[in-house]
Parts: sequence; C-alpha cells; structure tokens
Amino acid sequence: MITISEFMTPEPYTLREIDSLNDARKIMTEKHIRHIPITDDDNHLLGLVTQRDVLAATEPGLRPQVKGASCELDIRLSEIMIRDVNVIHESDSLRQAALFIQSHKYGCLPVVADDRLVGIITDSDFIDIAINLLEQVELTEEEVSFEIETEDAMDDIELPEVESIQ
Repeated sequence: MITISEFMTPEPYTLREIDSLNDARKIMTEKHIRHIPITDDDNHLLGLVTQRDVLAATEPGLRPQVKGASCELDIRLSEIMIRDVNVIHESDSLRQAALFIQSHKYGCLPVVADDRLVGIITDSDFIDIAINLLEQVELTEEEVSFEIETEDAMDDIELPEVESIQ
C-alpha cells in the first residue's frame, strides 16, 4: 500500500486563529498555495483557510460583518476559517485519500499524526502523481516498442556462416 506520507507536503505553512486575512493572502500569494491550515501553539489543527475563503471575505457583497474590523485586512482568521475539517492520517492509503478528495470535491486534506498536523495533500499533488505515472507508462511503452523494433531488425540481418574448427 502506498501511504500518504510518501507524497504529502510535510510541514505546510500554517497560521494561527488570531492572524489576519491579510496574513493569509500574503502567504498564499508569496508561496503560491491555496490552503492554509490553522493551528494552535502545539500544532493541533483548528481549522483551514482556503483561497476561496480569502476571496469571499474580500468581496464586498460576500464579506462577513465582523465586529471591530474596519476593513478586510483586520478580519481575523477565526472569523472565516473552516472549523470542521476532515483529515487523513499519514499512514492511510494514498488511494483512499484520492477517492475521498474526488467524492467530496475537496481541494486538500490536512495530514495528522498523534493529533498534530504533519502535512497536507492537495488535489494538485494528485495531478503531479498522475503526470508522473503517465510518464512512466510512456517510457515503458517506448522501451517495449524499441525492444520489438530491435528484435525485428535483428531478423533482417544475415549473419555469415562460420565454419567450426576441430
């Protein structure tokens, strides 16, 4: 069985509940990521903020009304984060994670061990895995094709007769 730990992104970028929407937007932009787990000081997963959450919170018509927030930059992540987050364990099957992400249309699954965040696996990771597998299949097909062509070419070669010396 191929496990999550073999393909997850270990030690993902995280933020705290008290961090701001602007902090999340900055990390997402600089690091080119779409999901940020929200953890406590002991690295327990408390929630998740997605790029979609950030965009919704900055869209005037969709922005939640938050007490004490003068603009979207002041919004605390505790106000917009997803709290009931499904997780997967690092020893779980990669196939099971893929099926879960596909059936629920999730963009990621945080990975935990001993109730602490240890990684994240995203839909983009599964695209990378698929590309890698397709490349391996294509290489195998090319090798088989080359072997067949080489065997066929060898059939056309006439070897000189050799006399044995006794």
